[in-house]
Amino acid sequence: MSQATYNKIWTDAQKDLDIQLQMEREQFLQPEKDRVKVFKMLASSYIKYMRIFRNLEEAHDGLVHQQKRAAIRQVLDGVIGRILEMKKEMVALENSEFHYIDNILEDLKLLPEDIEIPIPRYFIKENLEVLQQREKMLDEILCDAGLQTQIPVKVMTFEEAVKMIQVAERARQGRRRAVFMKQMYLEEKRKRQTKLQVQTGPNPDDAATRIQKVWRGYIQRKKTEKMREEEVIFLGMSLPPHLKAMSSSQMHAKQINAQQGEVHERNEEVFIKDKLRETEGLDIKETLEDQIGQCFIECRHIIGRFPDYPTKEAGGSATIFSEKTPEQVAAELAAKKEMTLQKKSQKEGKEKEKGKEKTKGKTQKTGKKEEDEGWKMAPSNFLSIMEEGSSQYKAVWQNRDEGWDLLQDHDLELIKEEKREEVEEEIRVQVDELMQQKLENLRLAVDGEKSSKQKKGRKSEKKKKTARKKISELEEDLTPDRTIDSLYRELVEGGVLIKPKTVYLSDYIGEYSYLGTTLRQVDIEPVPSLADVRQLIALYGILPLGSQKVHEKAPLVKALLLAGPAGVGKKMLVDAICTETGANLFNLSASNIAGKYPGKNGLQMMLHMVLKVAKQLQPSVVWIGETEKTFYKSVPKAEEQMSPKRLEKILPKFLKALKAQDRVLLVGTTRRPFDANLKPFCKVYQKIIMIPRPDYASRFVLWKHIIQQNGGVITNLLNISCLAKVSDGFTQGHIVQVVRAVLSELRLLQMPRKPLRTAEFMTPLARQDPVYREEEETFKAWYAKTPLGRARSRALAKTEKAGKGKTK
Repeated sequence: MSQATYNKIWTDAQKDLDIQLQMEREQFLQPEKDRVKVFKMLASSYIKYMRIFRNLEEAHDGLVHQQKRAAIRQVLDGVIGRILEMKKEMVALENSEFHYIDNILEDLKLLPEDIEIPIPRYFIKENLEVLQQREKMLDEILCDAGLQTQIPVKVMTFEEAVKMIQVAERARQGRRRAVFMKQMYLEEKRKRQTKLQVQTGPNPDDAATRIQKVWRGYIQRKKTEKMREEEVIFLGMSLPPHLKAMSSSQMHAKQINAQQGEVHERNEEVFIKDKLRETEGLDIKETLEDQIGQCFIECRHIIGRFPDYPTKEAGGSATIFSEKTPEQVAAELAAKKEMTLQKKSQKEGKEKEKGKEKTKGKTQKTGKKEEDEGWKMAPSNFLSIMEEGSSQYKAVWQNRDEGWDLLQDHDLELIKEEKREEVEEEIRVQVDELMQQKLENLRLAVDGEKSSKQKKGRKSEKKKKTARKKISELEEDLTPDRTIDSLYRELVEGGVLIKPKTVYLSDYIGEYSYLGTTLRQVDIEPVPSLADVRQLIALYGILPLGSQKVHEKAPLVKALLLAGPAGVGKKMLVDAICTETGANLFNLSASNIAGKYPGKNGLQMMLHMVLKVAKQLQPSVVWIGETEKTFYKSVPKAEEQMSPKRLEKILPKFLKALKAQDRVLLVGTTRRPFDANLKPFCKVYQKIIMIPRPDYASRFVLWKHIIQQNGGVITNLLNISCLAKVSDGFTQGHIVQVVRAVLSELRLLQMPRKPLRTAEFMTPLARQDPVYREEEETFKAWYAKTPLGRARSRALAKTEKAGKGKTK
């Protein structure tokens, strides 16, 4: 598509975003008691944000203009974060990870594909070089350690090589002979036709018709070509002829490789920044010194003494000029001192009151708030980002005339504005140091006061000492003298850091559930579909890991548990998270770390190394396969030597060491969660995703996709619907095994003359063990005991009681 089309998509997305933000201001500020109405509002906003997200992502990926991409990226991060906040509210409202909004989709006249979460392509594109280098280094380490074998080159004997050359040469000679014989035949045919023409004589009418045919064809082709060029120019997909000759090579280069534009823009930024520092640096320094000095004098006139200089952590002199008068600055400084005194005096009283009213306050406050006020939207960290991006779009890009910008190059004036602020901040740091010293000199000269730096320094030293004591075992640097590369190599050679399979989230095939709302209306809890599972993986795993800004401000998810029967694709989803975000994969499964880093100190060292490398080379995924073994109720005798419970006590400390700025995700997979001790299990994994066996719609799509993927051809003799019905109870893994067993190399060779039949898949399918109903019920019973499952059960019981009360 053309740049004009992507600009149009961006414009439409911004209009939809403005409408959505206005609607949020009107709806979500008012408390609402009707929970059904609240969920409908949240679901509608979620769907609309999802459509905006899709359009913005498409525009960001298609546009060449780097400054436009930066503007879109800011809004895109805000929209992603708002979607995650909406999801959190929906989960808290329904006490369920899965939501069924097919009725709302029907009202909005949308398809399930319209709310499919797209994976932003800039997750990988922006770090492509780094990821390629890391993958190359990983392959080299694995090959050196003998953990990965290169594809062996087959050595041929002299006789086999001669035979292969003979076969190829004979085939070449046969092809050449066929071409030669064809030419001989055509030449003889042409000679016969000329002899007949000589005997009968030329026909003038035939000659005239042939000339007319050639001429009319030539004229029509020219007209069509001209019309096509005019249409392309009208749509903005090509340049006019008078401009095309001048800039076609530049336009072609920009469209092929947008990275050249990025490099050029970076060079321009550096040049402009240096030039601004040279030309305007002195003026900026003088004005800042004058403004700060004037503010000190005015503050002394008002409060009778010089104010305290703002600390570096508080923002330095920038806090003085945040659109405040000297009176406001002085009032703020006085208010801060009063607040500190009040806090100290009221601290003891508050602690006593809290201790007495702890048990009563919880039940009364929550009950009263829910009954009186109703539901109210929690404050958002992303609304301000979206509003700022929207206002920037209106101010800079909305009414911008781009008729001259044919190359979609960067705008120098915008770069100057950005770099001027950066230069000012750099100079401000230097000015703060000078003015701080000047303020101390003024105090000595005028008021005769000494700075209280030494006292503050002692206090800060005490604080630092206490802070050091609070550092956990894992956060303490046990390897200060080692580089990240050496730690990375050791973890790879030890088999702790592994290479994930290249699998994309779209490869996890599954259909949408169209009966969710209908079943819930009849008080039947629907089984989640594989499309719902795919969405949760994108929301909790991929989107936060892919963007630093989103991870820092969105609802924090440190650990994720994927529970389900064998063969539902748990490990595949872990690999998909790593592939889509370019994350490192650490394997801390009990079977993998058995015998490695023995003892308590060894375990602490291993987890310290994992944490250090994961944080430094983020994003990272820490995977624990068969994670129920880590939390066994009682360890089986056969597994005692493996000591599977090594990580049980240290995992909470590992999660505590992860902060909002660390894009590290702990993912556990289990097919027997009921073997684990529930309380510590749920304490570690805050998000639990139950993956069910595929329903009929998903099985239908799966059979079709897997057969075609393995080289099979679907004809009328192969009844996919019948296979989908017969395979009820079987998982994706079973279907893959059956298809691979049937479609052998010999069977694929027989395909043209012997099409596939339904009966061929029955015998291999019968050999597989399905997921029995008893196992499904065990999974459901276990999930009902989890915190979210219990909350869901209580909510359903409450609604049932309310319904019975109304009928009475």
